[in-house]
Amino acid sequence: MLAKMPDFSKARVLVIGDVMLDRYWSGKAARISPEAPVPVVHVKTIEDRVGGAGNVALNIAKLGGKVTLLAVVGDDVEGQTIKRLLEAEGVTCEFVVEKAVRSICKLRVMAQHQQLIRVDFEDLPLKFDEEALFTRLSEHLSEHKVLVLSDYGKGTLANTSKHIRAAKQAGLKVLVDPKGVDYYRYAEADLITPNLSELQAVVGACEDEQGLIEKGRELLGQHQIPSLLLTRGEAGMTLIQENEAHSLPAQAKDVFDVTGAGDTVIAVMALGVALDMPLAEAMYLANLAGGIVVGKLGTSTVSILELSRAMHGDRDSMYGIVTEDELAQLIARAKAHDERIIMTNGCFDLLHAGHVTYLQQAKALGDRLIVAVNSDASVKKLKGDSRPINGLQERMTVLAALACVDWVLAFEEETPERLYCRLLPDVIVKGGDYSSGQVAGGDCVIKAGGEVKILQFVDGQSTTAMINKARATE
Repeated sequence: MLAKMPDFSKARVLVIGDVMLDRYWSGKAARISPEAPVPVVHVKTIEDRVGGAGNVALNIAKLGGKVTLLAVVGDDVEGQTIKRLLEAEGVTCEFVVEKAVRSICKLRVMAQHQQLIRVDFEDLPLKFDEEALFTRLSEHLSEHKVLVLSDYGKGTLANTSKHIRAAKQAGLKVLVDPKGVDYYRYAEADLITPNLSELQAVVGACEDEQGLIEKGRELLGQHQIPSLLLTRGEAGMTLIQENEAHSLPAQAKDVFDVTGAGDTVIAVMALGVALDMPLAEAMYLANLAGGIVVGKLGTSTVSILELSRAMHGDRDSMYGIVTEDELAQLIARAKAHDERIIMTNGCFDLLHAGHVTYLQQAKALGDRLIVAVNSDASVKKLKGDSRPINGLQERMTVLAALACVDWVLAFEEETPERLYCRLLPDVIVKGGDYSSGQVAGGDCVIKAGGEVKILQFVDGQSTTAMINKARATE
C-alpha cells in the first residue's frame, strides 16, 4: 500500500493519560521452594520500562515523531525513573507531581522468558490537581496537531470530555484508546481504538463480521465519533466508518507477548493522522507495527528500521551496487539496528582467490561489508595506463555477486579519505603492510569511535602475478 516510509519527524503529537513503570525481575527457576509449592527465581537482571501512556509516547518518539506527554506521578523514585527513561528518548514530559500520590508500578517476575507473577503497586483512583493537568494541556494544544488519550482506568482521564472539547476547539484531531463501558466520555473524538473484547463489552457479542461492523457503526453514531479502529488479535484489524469498512489480516509471525501492543497501534495511528495520511494507510502501518511488537517480550516499541523491514521484507530493499547518498541512508538504518559496519576499498581488478579470502575475513569482523572501488581514471593514476583490465562496472558487478559483500560503490579520488570521513563505518579494513595511521580516512573513523584493522593478503595471490602469467603464456 505504501511505497516508502513517511517522514514522522514532521508529526507533532500530544499524549495524555495513565503512566506507569513496568519493572521486570528476570532469572532462572531451577527448583521449588521448600517453604511453599512455588518456583524459586534466582534474579539476574532488573529492567525498568515505561508503560501505559508513557509507552504510547515512547513509541512515537522511537519512530521519530515529536511528542509531549501529560501525566500524573508521585513524588517518588518510580516517578523520577519514568521521567528519566522518557526524556532520554526525546519525550517532553509535563507531569503533575503529587506528594500524596504513589506512582503506579507493575512488577513482573520472569523465569526462562515466562511471566510467573505480576505484583501491582498503586493506590487508585489517583487523586490529584485536575486543574493543574488541564492547564498544562491548554498550554500545549497550539504546538501539536493530534491529541491521544491513553486511558488505563487509573483516574488521570477522569475529565476526558473536557480534554476532548478543548482539543477540538483548538483544531486538533483526537484519538482515544478507551477503557470501560462508558463511551459517552469519548464523545466527539475522531478515532477510538478498542480491542475486540473491549468493544463487545459495550455493544454485546457479535455473531459474524457484518454484525460486528453494524454494532460498531451504531456505537459511533451514538457518540458522534467518525471512525473506529478495532484490533482483533489473530484476526487482524478492522477500520469501521459510517459508509465503509476495511480489514487487514494480522501480521505477527509469532506472538510472544501482547503487552503494550495497543499502545504501539495508537501511536502509529497518531503519527499517520498528524501527517494527514488516509486512515487506511495509517492502519496499514499500525498493523505492521503491532505484528512486530507482539513478537517481543514485555512492554516494547518499534523502530523505523523494523517497520521499514516489515514493509519491504526481511532484506533491505537495496543491496549490491549503490550510490554514495543511497549508501549513507542504508548505513544509518543498519546502525539504528545495532549492526556493525565494515568497509574496505581497492581496485579489485581481475578478482582472485586472495581477494575473496580477504573480503570474507573482513565481513567476519561485523554485520555489513561495504567495498569502495576505484574508478577507471583513479586506477590509471595508481597503476598506469595499461590498467584496469576490467572496467569499473564489471569490477563492481563481480564484487556485488559475492555472498560476503553487502554494498558496493565507486569513488573518483585517488584515496577514499573523503568517503570514509563522510560514511564513518565502525571498522576500516586494509590489507598489506600498513599501520593504522597510514590508512586514508582512518583518523576520521577513529575519532568517531571506530577502528582500523590490518589484514594480511594471501601469499602468492596478486593481480600483477595473474597478468604476468597470462603474458608469459602468449
